[in-house]
Amino acid sequence: MTAPLFLIEPTVAAGAGPGDAVELTGSEGRHAVTVTRIQIGEEIDLADGRGTVLRTTVETVTGADSLMARVSHRSNVAAPEPRLAVVQALPKGDRGETAVETLAEVGVDVIVPWQADRSIARWSGAKSQKGPAKWASTARSAGKQARRAWFPEVTALARTADVEERIAAAACAVILHEQATTPIQHIPVPVAGEVLLIVGPEGGLTAEEIARFQAAGAQLALVGPTVMRTSTAGTVAAAVVLAATGRWA
Repeated sequence: MTAPLFLIEPTVAAGAGPGDAVELTGSEGRHAVTVTRIQIGEEIDLADGRGTVLRTTVETVTGADSLMARVSHRSNVAAPEPRLAVVQALPKGDRGETAVETLAEVGVDVIVPWQADRSIARWSGAKSQKGPAKWASTARSAGKQARRAWFPEVTALARTADVEERIAAAACAVILHEQATTPIQHIPVPVAGEVLLIVGPEGGLTAEEIARFQAAGAQLALVGPTVMRTSTAGTVAAAVVLAATGRWA
């Protein structure tokens, strides 16, 4: 059985090595002690979400929200290559969190919330700050559940111009579209740099958006024989790409 994983601050992870004692406190400590009910002698992993994972053995439970564990092994996992980013048009309702959760679980490195022309959901005013923060929290929880050494990044809300800039800088950029003729599995995936997948909203991409993205360097690709929801398409496409990169080998 895989050891449960809990989060620690990068500053704590930076100085910890085999033989050192590390205290897990706060919300993560509370989750370990009162929810997961970790016992003395159990092995747990402590990760900072930036590549450092400490395999530890619990020595003492010091309170309702804290425990002390001894490090037996330290892993420093390199950032995965190629870097996989998904531009996700804002879905309606709670489908945004569903998309973020599955993207994080499957292994996406960057999630870019995008206000597309036909997005039903609109993030304006306070929502332009709260929306990305909520997605980031969801991504963090999913990354923890998936036992990832590197947790996905959620960017600020992107405009179409921001997406164009990201396409121009990417090693490979793909627009997922049901009318494309090239299957996504036939698109060569680079071994390094950023692979960018663009997922449109429920109403689809506008002709202008497609034209702008193609002019910036993106190509159209078909995910499969069926039309998928915006909250599903990115995860399916990401799985195909990740399998092709060897990151799942």
